[in-house]
Order: sequence, then structure tokens, then C-alpha cells
Amino acid sequence: MLHESADINHLIREPNPNPDFPDAPMEWTRDDATNIAREEGLALTEDHWNVIRALQHYYAQHADDTVINLRDLHDALDERFHRQGGVKYLYTLFPGGPIAQSCRIAGLKAPYIATDPSFGSVA
Repeated sequence: MLHESADINHLIREPNPNPDFPDAPMEWTRDDATNIAREEGLALTEDHWNVIRALQHYYAQHADDTVINLRDLHDALDERFHRQGGVKYLYTLFPGGPIAQSCRIAGLKAPYIATDPSFGSVA
């Protein structure tokens, strides 16, 4: 099964009108992200937006992949934010899971097993 970015509407869409988020999903807005974050008890800072941009960029770069690999995404984020502390730093920003929670806010579908219904966020 292909992930959402393989939808033909995503392939023929107009460029994203928000230059701050060039890789954002077509239906995603900054206001939606702010509302989701607020519901989850987060006040988004520029650090949060940088993670969201990085996630959206990663997904855009892997749009042709059948699935997003959790381990590869985890490693890419750890490397991208290495100077700030890597994944430990991301957990301080997104205590609900740096991948699961930030994907929800970024308008992206979290990779398979990023959340476990019996346990909660695992990534």
C-alpha cells in the first residue's frame, strides 16, 4: 500500500502557497498544526516548526517509497538535530513521541509501529 503522497492529487497539485513550509501536505495549514498541538498541550515554538519542516521535507524526499521506514526516519531526525541533542532533544519538544506526535502536527501519517495501541508512542 502506498502512503498518502503517492495519491495523484499530490502529484499534480499546485505548489504550496506557504514558502515557510514548501514540503507541507496540500491540505495542511499552520493553523491546523497549532490547534492540534494546543489540544495535545503544546505551545509551538520555532524549534517545533523546524522539526515539522524537517519531517515534511523527509516525507517529500521519500514520496516514491511504498512505506516510510521508521528506523530510517528516526536516524535522519537524530542526525539532523544532532547538535541540539538528537532524539533526546526531540523528546523534550514532543513528549508524546518525536515521530508520532510531530507527524500528527505536521499533517503526515506516522510510520507503521510508531505507535502501539497497547503501549502508546514508541517513537
